[in-house]
Parts: sequence; structure tokens; C-alpha cells
Amino acid sequence: MIRFNCDYNEGAHPRILERLVETNFEQTAGYGEDPHCDRAKELILKDCGNPNADVYFLVGGTQTNLTVIASALRPHQGALSAESGHINVHESGAIEASGHKVLSLPSADGKLTAAQVEAAWRAHFEDETQIHMVQPKMVYISHPTEIGTLYTKDELTALSEVCRKRNLYLFMDGARMGYGLTAPGNDLTLEDIARLTDVFYIGGTKVGALFGEALVIVNDQLKVDFPYMIKQRGGLLAKGRLLGIQFETLFEDGLYYELGAHANKAATIIREACEQKGYKMFCASPTNQQFPILPNEMLKAFQDKYSYATWAKVDDDHTAVRFCTSWCTKLEDAEQLAKDILAF
Repeated sequence: MIRFNCDYNEGAHPRILERLVETNFEQTAGYGEDPHCDRAKELILKDCGNPNADVYFLVGGTQTNLTVIASALRPHQGALSAESGHINVHESGAIEASGHKVLSLPSADGKLTAAQVEAAWRAHFEDETQIHMVQPKMVYISHPTEIGTLYTKDELTALSEVCRKRNLYLFMDGARMGYGLTAPGNDLTLEDIARLTDVFYIGGTKVGALFGEALVIVNDQLKVDFPYMIKQRGGLLAKGRLLGIQFETLFEDGLYYELGAHANKAATIIREACEQKGYKMFCASPTNQQFPILPNEMLKAFQDKYSYATWAKVDDDHTAVRFCTSWCTKLEDAEQLAKDILAF
């Protein structure tokens, strides 16, 4: 079975495993107060171009989303999100369980626009009954989105401007950021993201690490007492250096970007085969997630050879699926899938 169902099927990049073994018997302080975490933070902040931001390492994406939102918002406030946003559809109500509502907005491409955010803000604050409703206070986005689409620098700039005008926090989920930053057509850098958002995170779990996310807090208001929230919400690792070592390895010589580009290259092979065969895409993704609309007969023939995610029923004879490549997808596996698509 060749797996294209997600981008965390494998363990970790060999250099990370080697570094973990090399440092296994080092004695360091716990909870991220060690030299490896310190150096990883320095490397990340260098790429962000902002030495004044705070960096914290958390164990996973759901814990990071939950901790940021629970820490930033007061009990009566909620987070605006595209209806397909990860916090709205794939986190088992983790945000709502913290007492905060996800305020979902319609989106055909997985993205929010500045105009939508402005309209949502006005709908609340220009309503004379506003105290009876959840107040929007945060805008949650992801890059790439849940369907692999990307924000442009102009789009993120417009979102940033409306958020600052309306006193809303802008939070970017970067679980797949490595794939977004290296995708064809992407014009955002980490420095841009650090300049335009209040808080964001760099995903490691899906981009070469065993586990872990690196959270970057830019807005000083969100920095206050944040370590308490990491501990309270279960995101603090006692052996924190295990996270620091991984991000130190990913960012010391550009490995993070190299791994992202590799996954996108493998995905391109699959997309080009679908396009050559004349199959339409459910959405236009330049990243490691591809969503072709394929004949059900083909999918039935592939089910014993390939693992993939069923995305949406298109009609009685066609289904949109997701083929997801990763940082270590073998190019020959992507080429074999492409060959089988073309031969069907």
C-alpha cells in the first residue's frame, strides 16, 4: 500500500533522529529552558526578522490552536474562521470546549477576505442587541488553507489592516506552513507573516519533525502570562529539549524549506497527470494537497494499491479525493500513481 492519505504517516527526518540520539544523554533543564530550545528560537526569529517576538514550542496543532485562542479571548468572545477552517471542522469542538465559539464564514476557496471580516465586525458592533451575541475578537486563518490554497501578500496585508483597524487579533495556523512557503506562486515569507499577524505557528508535525509546533507571538498583549496557559492546556512538554532539538535541526540550514519543496514537487507530478488526463480539480492547490475529481471506477481499482482521503461526492460517477504528499514521499511513488492515472 502506497499512502497518500496524509502528511504525517512517517516518523521524522533522519537528521532529526540522529541529533536526538547524539544528545540523548545530555543533562539539561526541562520545559524548554535548555540551550537547544534557545538556539531554535534564535534561528526562527532570524527568519522572522523580529528579535522581539516570543517563541514557544508546543506538542501539537490542536493544543496550539486551543491554547492561543483560550489565552487571547475573554469568555464572551469568539474567533472568525472560514467554514472549512481546521478549528471549525477537524478539532472535535476543542475551541468550543474552552468556552469560545467559532464564528464561521462562507468561503469557496478556504480563505477569508478583508471585506468579510469588516462585514462581520459591523454586523456585530452596529447591532443594538450586540451584548446578546458572541463578540468577534480574533480572525483565524491558515496558510495553506484546509484545501491547499494560499494567501497572497496583498490578501494578508488587507486582512492585517482591517484587523488592526477593528482591534481584532489575526492568528495564522501554520501546521503546513513549510508547504505553503515553498509552493509555486507563493509570495509570502516568514518575515511578512511576522509583520502582518499577531500570532502564528510553524508546523513541525507535518513537515519533518516527530511532533511539535513552534508558536511565534508578535503582539505584546498576547505574551502576558502565556506560559501559564501552555501548562494549563496540556501543551507543555517536560522534556522540552526534544522539541527544541527538532526545530534547531529544521532551521539551522534551511532543511525546513527543503522538505516543503520536496512534497510540493511530488504533488505536482500527481496534479500534472490528472490535468493531462483531463480530470478537473475540486480546488486549485499549488501545495502538497491535491484534490482531483476522479471516476469511481478508477478509485475502486486503486483502493488496494493506494491510500487517499475521500473528500466530496461530485455526482453518481465521480468523487473528489485528496492525495497528500509529504516531506519524504518518494518521487517514484508519485510517478507510479501518475502512471496509473494516465493508464486508466
